[in-house]
Amino acid sequence: MSEATPMATVARHHAFWPASHPKNLSVPETNVFYNVEVSAARYPDKPAIVFYDTVISFASFKAEAEKIAGFLQQQCQVKAGDRVLLYMQNSPQFVLAYYGILRANAVVVPVNPMNMTTELRHYVRDTGATTALVAQDLYAQVAPLLQDGLKHLIVAAYSDYVRDVEATGAHRLPETVAAPRADIAGPGVTLWSTMLAQSLAPGPLTAGPDDLCVMPYTSGTTGNPKGCMHTHRGVMYSIVASMQWFGTQQDAVILSTLPFFHVTGMQGSMNGPLYTGSTMVILPRWDREAAAQAITRHRVTSVQLIAAMVVDLLSHPQIGDFDLSSLTCIRGGGAAMPEAVAQKMRDLLGLQYVEGYGMSETMAATHINPTARPKKQCLGMPLYDVDARVVDPVTLAEVAQGETGEVVVNAPNVMRGYWNNPQADAAAFIDIDGKRFLRTGDLAMVDQDGYYFMVDRLKRMINASGYKVWPAEVESLLYAHPAIREACVIAASDARRGETVKALVVLKDGMQDQVTTAQVLDWAHANMAAYKAPRIIVFVESLPKSPSGKVMWRELQECENAASVAAATATPTN
Repeated sequence: MSEATPMATVARHHAFWPASHPKNLSVPETNVFYNVEVSAARYPDKPAIVFYDTVISFASFKAEAEKIAGFLQQQCQVKAGDRVLLYMQNSPQFVLAYYGILRANAVVVPVNPMNMTTELRHYVRDTGATTALVAQDLYAQVAPLLQDGLKHLIVAAYSDYVRDVEATGAHRLPETVAAPRADIAGPGVTLWSTMLAQSLAPGPLTAGPDDLCVMPYTSGTTGNPKGCMHTHRGVMYSIVASMQWFGTQQDAVILSTLPFFHVTGMQGSMNGPLYTGSTMVILPRWDREAAAQAITRHRVTSVQLIAAMVVDLLSHPQIGDFDLSSLTCIRGGGAAMPEAVAQKMRDLLGLQYVEGYGMSETMAATHINPTARPKKQCLGMPLYDVDARVVDPVTLAEVAQGETGEVVVNAPNVMRGYWNNPQADAAAFIDIDGKRFLRTGDLAMVDQDGYYFMVDRLKRMINASGYKVWPAEVESLLYAHPAIREACVIAASDARRGETVKALVVLKDGMQDQVTTAQVLDWAHANMAAYKAPRIIVFVESLPKSPSGKVMWRELQECENAASVAAATATPTN
């Protein structure tokens, strides 16, 4: 059997499979809301949520979610299969609304809280949603859509779940959390508190494993965002696979700061804890000071952070003053963890960063590193029942072990397809050996042990004098420089090389007057191959990031391209 066959790949990574884990996963034949019913029955008085010292028990959580479902059904006429928008930051209301929608047998459409009215209009029109649950600080963005598709808005104040804003101890409350409940009213508008006060009971829970559960939208880097249709069965697979892989049990305490609207935070930091009966400590958005305080105060055992957040946390000048000894696991993904940062994490906490890989179309992870044997800057290995392969992006033929190609996956958590978009489906799925595979658009290679390593996005490559330069690799190398905190590598136009390598660099605190661009250029040439070493270094104060914390390299690349075009077409002056 050749090294390129999928069976050879399976055999390689199974040699390093966690010893106590089965190779296959039995997926529960239940809807996702049933997880709340089970946890509330098992642990009624146990904290499901901690939000700035306010505690919500599992029994209270279930009761409030059912009141939300009753209101959606009786006052908003939400029927089984209807799509309902959820437009908030991380908060108790986000989680309660999510499960209230599921209890109403409807479909959750999580929306990035940074979206503006024009972007929201696409979600409303594309999904046909008539109801949205929104935070009061976002009300102004969604209110115009009450005359353009939406009929019902339920408006929440985060401070409703901070029992005593003046007595939150050392916590720094974000302005949106501390803000008192606003008196928002109008046709079709109901305050969250008013909704709960009506105590309406929902009808029967009828959603089955193959009914739609949640529909996250892709980032929309090309054209309008597309809705990814996920069933209860697929979401349940993803929840159980993740919790089982990491051995998460009911007494775990999980810091939930990755955004819930994105599948990584949704599954690992929200749906997962509700399934296992664990406690989630919620932060509305990333704040390294608040995160360190929460870990210390609530004895957090597990955190799910992308690499940029770990970089930020460990850069805290007083990081040694916090008691982080309760942590037993730091996991994440989104971008490779720089080796220099991983080493600092090991030195400070005695922990290795456990990376995984997934996307909106797969409802979070299809690959995770084994906790006992993680590899550095590695996507991990395919999870239970995942058939992952690396193929030539043009011919779709499987490449040999060690060669770079596009990752394609067949897995229980792959979406059913894009909502009302058969053309996108046709481009996203291919048939191999009679099985339906999703094209991820990510370039990777598989090592001799069956571990997957990201090379880059399919279209993110710099062609410098015919040499292929993968920006992610250069970024990772730059992180080893003692003065560099963050870096983003893009292509710059070059008259001789066609394209050349440009790095936008954020320096560590206090280093701005200690290092020059020339010194960084010299260091890069001394530490990496000449063709991939940056020819241009620009110091910047910060890099643009998406709400999920990923560096928005496309935005930087587009700005560079536009500047190049403008310079080339500029009319010379005398």
